Amino acid sequence: MMETKFNQLILHPDRLFSSDTAVRSVARRLFQEVEELPIVSPHGHTNPAWFANNKPFGNPTELFIIPDHYLFRMLYSQGIPLEELGINSSEGTYIENDPLKIWNKFSEYQYLFRGTPSRIWLDHAMYFVFGVRESLSPETSETIYNQIQDKLKRPEFLPRALYDSFQIETLTTTESPLDDLRHHKNILKSGWKGNIITAFRPDEVVDPSAQNFTENVEELGQLTHENCKTWYGYLNALSSRREFFKSLGATSTDHGHPSAFTADIEKNECEKLFSKALKGNLDDSEAELFRGQMLTEMAKMSLDDGLVMQLHPGSFRNHNSELFLKFNSDKGADIPQPTNYVHGLRPLLNRFGNEEKLTLILFTLDESTYSRELAPLAGHYPCLKLGPAWWFYDSPDGMLRYRRMTTETAGFYNTVGFNDDTRAFLSIPARHDMARRVDCRYLAELVCEHRINENEAREVAVDLAYRLVKKAYRLMS
Repeated sequence: MMETKFNQLILHPDRLFSSDTAVRSVARRLFQEVEELPIVSPHGHTNPAWFANNKPFGNPTELFIIPDHYLFRMLYSQGIPLEELGINSSEGTYIENDPLKIWNKFSEYQYLFRGTPSRIWLDHAMYFVFGVRESLSPETSETIYNQIQDKLKRPEFLPRALYDSFQIETLTTTESPLDDLRHHKNILKSGWKGNIITAFRPDEVVDPSAQNFTENVEELGQLTHENCKTWYGYLNALSSRREFFKSLGATSTDHGHPSAFTADIEKNECEKLFSKALKGNLDDSEAELFRGQMLTEMAKMSLDDGLVMQLHPGSFRNHNSELFLKFNSDKGADIPQPTNYVHGLRPLLNRFGNEEKLTLILFTLDESTYSRELAPLAGHYPCLKLGPAWWFYDSPDGMLRYRRMTTETAGFYNTVGFNDDTRAFLSIPARHDMARRVDCRYLAELVCEHRINENEAREVAVDLAYRLVKKAYRLMS
């Protein structure tokens, strides 16, 4: 363990701004325009039960550490077993259940996060949400734990109260087509004014490689009273569930496919592929073809029902086979891989690319495609928009690279502002603060280089922080 020393926790008002004094001065003025704007979080993975039940969060460990794969991914890379961090194992082996011990373990290794966005998010939540003024270390660990634990018992730290204090205008969760959305129903029935809506994530019923795909499709048929043994019954069932999600506020769908491959094949080929998929007889190339066809089918449905379509491709899921077998998915072993958009999207774009009523928001884990593929595509096709820097790249440098590689070709107005895409509720204000600061820094550079004037930059800053995301996700009130 590295030696740590007590330090006061200080969040500098100029954090993430340029060290160039002229650029920093402009960035400060721009940031004043956006700092207090409401937060619109159009895509993420927070738990709607938090807001439906509005019960106190249990303890700092289950709030900060256990749900955050960014944190335990780094710790695991340094040889710290996930069991010591309270992560359940399918093998039934011992796991640490004492939240204070887990917190102390994390505190021992907090130095691992120096220079990372995780450190920025953690410090922001500590400082602004819980009033912590000491840096986390082995010496301060228990004091900070008790300080947070005490505040979690207070009414102003209940989920709904935090939602209001964070100035969140809309928060979108993400659910399976098989979800009954009971928590969203309960939120609406409660009379609370918080706008918690859902997004339709159909992967487990459109990806034949998904676990229990056949059983999932059968359940889809039961929910919708459609014959999901036939191609048209299956499509009707998906359309029905989309309408159900819309009835509870959904404005978007989300697709986490391995690639951006799309297809537009004949009906009889679709029927044959679907029949083989239900029997579990597809090889890898046929499974990719089926997923590609389903992206095109989803685009057609979005043109019909108005749901905004999001595509999050390019992650090699569960790369660590041993870890996956022991802890299941989402345990930090997902790795970015190259993704082709120009050829992959062409079948879908040949059919729907010129439709102004369709919105398809593209994300990537392959930064090399920003200037070569994604910006030129979004700078041409009316249906395409670029999502912000995502996952491994929702960091200060990742956000700057994104702007620098896309703006010249796609401009600002073929992008959709920022979304946090997080499971960690308390990091939402921190992530939006980071995005706003980085965008103001980038705009300040353009002003100081006399490429735009400051009045234009001020308008763009507000658009990037607030207006573009509402327009793109059809959240306009």
